[in-house]
Amino acid sequence: MNQVIVQVVQHLRPGGIETMALDLLTQLEPQADIHIFSLEGEKKAAINAWPRLANVADKLHFFEKPQGLDFQLTQALSHKLKQLNAETVHTHHIGPMLYAGLAAKCLGITHIHTEHDSWHLKHKSNLYLQRALIKLLRPILVADCPEVAEALTRHIPSAKPKVILNGVDIHRFYPPTKQQKLAAKKCFKLPASALIIGCAARLELVKGHSVLFKALSKAHPDIHLVLAGDGSLKHHLEDLAEKMGLQNRITFLGNLNDIVPFYHAIDLFCLPSLNEGFPLSPLEAQACGVPAIVSDVGGCKNTVCPDTGTAVPPGEVAPLQEAILRFYEKSQPGNPRLFVLGTGSLERTALSYFQLMKPSGGLA
Repeated sequence: MNQVIVQVVQHLRPGGIETMALDLLTQLEPQADIHIFSLEGEKKAAINAWPRLANVADKLHFFEKPQGLDFQLTQALSHKLKQLNAETVHTHHIGPMLYAGLAAKCLGITHIHTEHDSWHLKHKSNLYLQRALIKLLRPILVADCPEVAEALTRHIPSAKPKVILNGVDIHRFYPPTKQQKLAAKKCFKLPASALIIGCAARLELVKGHSVLFKALSKAHPDIHLVLAGDGSLKHHLEDLAEKMGLQNRITFLGNLNDIVPFYHAIDLFCLPSLNEGFPLSPLEAQACGVPAIVSDVGGCKNTVCPDTGTAVPPGEVAPLQEAILRFYEKSQPGNPRLFVLGTGSLERTALSYFQLMKPSGGLA
């Protein structure tokens, strides 16, 4: 009988942490019985908003947590964990660590906790809570990149995180043929002759879209920007594009159930975030053969092929503009997919986690 592993996230909306949880589910499924708990939300609404979830609907469990503290949730999680005969709980970020970590502690279940960024620890309330939870729960602590591990140890000296880099499915993300690239551009109604810059990220302040807009406004008019993702700033960014006279050079696609055609349509990927951990989107783009420019925050620079891409200072327009201009004037040689094959494959990530979760490893 396969080991039962439960991953716990705050919500199941399109995002890096949630994608990572889904990818681990599909990658580990042949070796274990994997479930995902979502503290917030309701299953039908989540699937409607993110159709990819329908493929694993029977493995998803929603607890419809309201705003604010809800310690009855720990009891509900404990009940479901016992019902599933769960042997390992894998929490992602601080909310799931609190509720599901307490449930795992009460049941004597192995608890693995992954931190995907560290900027939330700049808030004292988060820092004190996380410090207390690590001391109380004593989870097997994982950081998704060396920078997050270093920040955790700096803020919480007792933390001794292992580093497991995030990875992407190199079979799902692959370089397109010329015909596939043209078809993808046509599908999204993008100009066939323009250089297409793509950004896949939530439309939120932390993702730095306005910096990218400013860099675009100073770039060659034959450069077009396409955005995949949704968020609270959608209407603000649409208005900003119009005010800057960029409405005909920026395409908003919203959330995409299948992101692969998006990567096939673009020529250059850009993630101008102000804060990050170890993002998946640059790896996905490069696995599709697309060079990447990222902000030098968190572990972003470790996601970029040094031969084909670059990291620029966060929040600064000029360096980003110059990086785009360099690519426009002289496309960089090399194949960024080779970098992903060597450092960012999902198979390697899943194997590393599974080694932590195996009862034979003495952790159960």
